[in-house]
Amino acid sequence: MNRTLLTSILGLAAISASAQSFNEWLDPEVNAVNRAPMHAANFAFRNGENAALSQERQKSANYLSLNGTWKFNWVNDADQRPTDFWKKDFNDKGWDNIQVPGIWELNGYGDPIYVNTQYAWQSFFKNNPPLVPTENNHVGTYRREIFVPADWKGKEIFAHFGSVTSNIYLWVNGKYVGYSEDSKLETEFNLTPYLIPGKENLICFQIFRWCDGSYLEDQDFFRFSGVARDSYLFARDKKRIADIRVTPDLENNYTDGILNIDLSLTANAPVDLILKDAAGNTVANATASKSGRTVMKVNNPLKWTAETPNLYTLTASMKGSDEVIPVNVGFRKIELTGKQILVNGKPVLFKGANRHELDPDGGYVVSPERMLQDIELMKKLNINAVRTCHYPDDPLWYDLCDKYGIYVVAEANIESHGMGYGEETLAKNPAYKKAHMERNQRNVQRNFNHPSIIFWSLGNEAGYGPNFTDAYEWIKKEDPSRAVQYEQARADGMTDIFCPMYYGYDGMQKYAEKSDITKPLIQCEYAHAMGNSLGGFKEYWDLIRKYPSLQGGFIWDFVDQAVRTKGKDGVEIYAYGGDFNDYDGSDNNFCVNGIVSPDRVPNPHADEISYYYQNIWTTPADLASGKLKVYNENFFRDLSDLNLDWVVLNNGVPVRSGRIDNINVAPGKTESISIPYGEISGEGEWLLNVDYTLKNAEGLLPAGHSIAREQFLLKEGKSCACVKTPVQPNMATPVASIVNNQRNHLIVNGDNFSIEFNRYNGFMSKYVVDGTEMIAEEGMLTPNFWRAPTDNDYGANLQNKFRAWKKPTMKLTSLKAEEKDGMILVNADYDMPDVKAKLAMTYVINGVGDVKVTEALTTEKGADVSGMFRFGMQMQMPLAFSNIQYYGRGPIENYIDRNHSTRIGLYDQTVSEQFYPYIRPQETGTKTDVRYWKQLDNAGNGLEFKAAVPFSASALNYSIDSLDDGVSKGQSHSPEVKKADYTNLLIDKIQMGLGCEDSWGRTARPEYLVPYGDYTFTFVMHPVFHQLK
Repeated sequence: MNRTLLTSILGLAAISASAQSFNEWLDPEVNAVNRAPMHAANFAFRNGENAALSQERQKSANYLSLNGTWKFNWVNDADQRPTDFWKKDFNDKGWDNIQVPGIWELNGYGDPIYVNTQYAWQSFFKNNPPLVPTENNHVGTYRREIFVPADWKGKEIFAHFGSVTSNIYLWVNGKYVGYSEDSKLETEFNLTPYLIPGKENLICFQIFRWCDGSYLEDQDFFRFSGVARDSYLFARDKKRIADIRVTPDLENNYTDGILNIDLSLTANAPVDLILKDAAGNTVANATASKSGRTVMKVNNPLKWTAETPNLYTLTASMKGSDEVIPVNVGFRKIELTGKQILVNGKPVLFKGANRHELDPDGGYVVSPERMLQDIELMKKLNINAVRTCHYPDDPLWYDLCDKYGIYVVAEANIESHGMGYGEETLAKNPAYKKAHMERNQRNVQRNFNHPSIIFWSLGNEAGYGPNFTDAYEWIKKEDPSRAVQYEQARADGMTDIFCPMYYGYDGMQKYAEKSDITKPLIQCEYAHAMGNSLGGFKEYWDLIRKYPSLQGGFIWDFVDQAVRTKGKDGVEIYAYGGDFNDYDGSDNNFCVNGIVSPDRVPNPHADEISYYYQNIWTTPADLASGKLKVYNENFFRDLSDLNLDWVVLNNGVPVRSGRIDNINVAPGKTESISIPYGEISGEGEWLLNVDYTLKNAEGLLPAGHSIAREQFLLKEGKSCACVKTPVQPNMATPVASIVNNQRNHLIVNGDNFSIEFNRYNGFMSKYVVDGTEMIAEEGMLTPNFWRAPTDNDYGANLQNKFRAWKKPTMKLTSLKAEEKDGMILVNADYDMPDVKAKLAMTYVINGVGDVKVTEALTTEKGADVSGMFRFGMQMQMPLAFSNIQYYGRGPIENYIDRNHSTRIGLYDQTVSEQFYPYIRPQETGTKTDVRYWKQLDNAGNGLEFKAAVPFSASALNYSIDSLDDGVSKGQSHSPEVKKADYTNLLIDKIQMGLGCEDSWGRTARPEYLVPYGDYTFTFVMHPVFHQLK
């Protein structure tokens, strides 16, 4: 017998007395049974409760938490689930315990699955909506007795389950209550007929891993099951305000406020409406007598924007009811004017990110503290907008966005990517019409009152058809005050915003230059932040700031989606797809695309985001006289709350500094400002650093926090890649000599050094100065053209396209040494047949051990050979060389297409600090625009590297090979990579950029590539002593 059919028969036989079909989980036309209507996410407190002032529902006498320990049974297959567990006399003593909220897979019940575009059952079940598998369709069953307060007698009592995946069947005191789907919005049931106040009450529920609704929940994230948000009971007076909606508006040139208040009452009675400001002062009041609309007008209220998140509090209380409902109100107006969207009359820029709800330990269970941490990070990174990808978030998230100022794209819980976008799409399937509509309706109904919500989003990657056009029309009628968007509607469909994903630079420019634009372009996803990424972010924002119809976008995505666990030998790792078993479907580490890591440590590319998302831009006016132009990119606030802190540096060393505390530049304006940094004279490079810092703490940001920054070159320095004959007064000039009688090595000796070249490969294999080995045992100074591929490199298949450069054949054709002009000249020539090129290595050595190295590549014109990752050299130095002093861009890693946020400076670091533990190991640690680089031991002895022009360098305790997965990705993790017993130093003329247009085909921009061609790189190695400070 078919197992799906058997499941239904068993359900009917077991609980037919409860008057349910038990086909709900396979019927797309039945998304709920006996579910309470959705309402705005506000809580009704008892009159006089202090908790109402702080809106802490947990402290209200009307609230009873269901969080905590429940008895729990889990089965692997749906037809194995218990069917009589809801009976009062059922014995659950052999059951396990589980916490609510809590995710099954993170508590030992099944394995996490990560897949991107396919359904979690892809490896064993063919899509056949609405049917889902019975096998591996885990079912969790919960039981618990709850004491309901006696003083709730006579009230209406509701159960609230914040988020259950994928559905819920509920019983109370042995009676069937109802059913619900939609795993990312709360399910509420009226339990008044089932509960007995003043006594213990048995609550039982059952959750299926998959149901027919799972076809609409194919988001690009970890597929978990269980209870993800708070669950609780709440009490309401029978005579009450059933729902309250507020629609703010502005009039008189955005000066005065209008507040439309729509009430739904269970009985006609006067309702007192009082609006107070943040200080508790009443600014307006009104009384409503029945359901319907009441209008308040407020003279010149403080406005709500992401820059100025001013909130008022409306309280609503009904005569004859012991309840008060507080609602946060933000006065703002949203308008669409052809090619722009306006907030309070201004074409704001949306500097956004997509955010999945994910915690490395809790999975879908995200604590309030973690949410607040996310808001704080967004503010620090100058992120002003968030898309709730791809479902409604915990209600607290919207409250925090209201409070701290984040624009929100509020997305419905719809993605059916695995069904494709053609005729199979559920957007065209009549059986799923109701589900599409209900999920959008409930999203709007629950989140209606949040001023932070600027856009409603119909869903994500779910095709396009009548199910979406109907939803669009319903929302526009229900809430004409906001914009509605949907990516699959493209530019000409039913969407107010053209919101493509991963639109390239050229596509953006072509759209912006059209003469018939009717919608702004705001990318719902762009700048794919996977691994070591975000190269070319500058070019996105050059375009956005140039064309009025381009108003920003939402980076994919905010947090690396990975689970904290133990890997090999008990090492803590962040696990991704494929790490949990070898039979479930997996899209590997495609879930790891974050601006920040799972534990919210900003990834290195976050720094570039904070720079290009900043709201203050400083440009030279007349640097010679200290004059700058300051542009305030804010739309609603001036700069009077900021200090301008400046520092002048000479060769990286601060020599002068100061502060300007009066930089009152109006929104959208540019003003000139003078910095009295004095005369710039003397040798070396002179730089000016400018920071805009908060005078006082603001929201979650402390006083002194830098919200914008810039660096200017005041005077260029000089650099020389030269080796000179050392001259010491009254002493003989040191002279090096050639030892040419050794079979295996060509040796160059001086008074205090010895350098050896291997006669079989021509490479420098020994470099000893004052008895200190500069090259590790078995190490060499060798040409290098390879890097450990990044995730973007793998996506573009560069690990294979560039493979000829990984370890190309280098046939030594000549190794010669001669004395010339008091120096030793060593030449090594190579034939490189794999890449149709020749390489000449030249070493000029003076009498104290300085070495000038020239690497010259000559390629065959017209040869069909790929580009390369880099052109440079690498050398394995002993592990003791664990310290770095360098003058270049820092302090964090940076690359040619992602270095604009980093400043040229003098940095003291350690080798261990250079390795950033990307969740999957890859290229890391590079620094660009390096003037000099010193690799030192703890005594301050070592080598200094210089070149005539700035170069890039890195030093790691890892080999390139150890960070390289090879021709395809494996299940590798940075904490599990074995460290090398040496310091691997890399010094490059150039390394290609990182790119970020996507992670599945496109590379870095052409100007940041290293194409096949001729290259020459010259640098000097100079022994140094006692250099540490």
